[in-house]
Amino acid sequence: MAIDDRSGSPSGLPPGTDLDSPVFVISVAAELAGLHAQTLRGYDRLGLVRPGRSAGGGRRYSARDIALLREVQRLSQDEGVNLAGVKRIIELERTVDELRGQIAELLDELAAAQAAAEQAAATVHASYRRDLVPVKRHTAIAVWRPAPKQPPER
Repeated sequence: MAIDDRSGSPSGLPPGTDLDSPVFVISVAAELAGLHAQTLRGYDRLGLVRPGRSAGGGRRYSARDIALLREVQRLSQDEGVNLAGVKRIIELERTVDELRGQIAELLDELAAAQAAAEQAAATVHASYRRDLVPVKRHTAIAVWRPAPKQPPER
């Protein structure tokens, strides 16, 4: 599955679909992934790949599923990882992707909070009175206090 450099969309997919659209029946997905259909069924049973289902219950694979099938095959054949290890690797990669998404959301929230704090500080500074008169440090200040009242004489 190639990506069209001009549009960024996958080439070879039906119009109106994306990488996550479950469009390929198991025989086509098996051919695209270079695997036997029975292998795809086994990977589904093990939870290595989760294809969509048609209304009749048939498996429908997306372009992303096919890429995942190729990665499972690469890890098991080229790297010698057993299927339990492959499943764990896939789970960890999904967790990392989720955490990256959460980090991005938190960074966005942090940036918004910082901008709001800066705006609030600017608003407070703008509200300061401008008619205050500065006092020199060496200026003497006299405080007038009225004399205490004398009690009336009797």
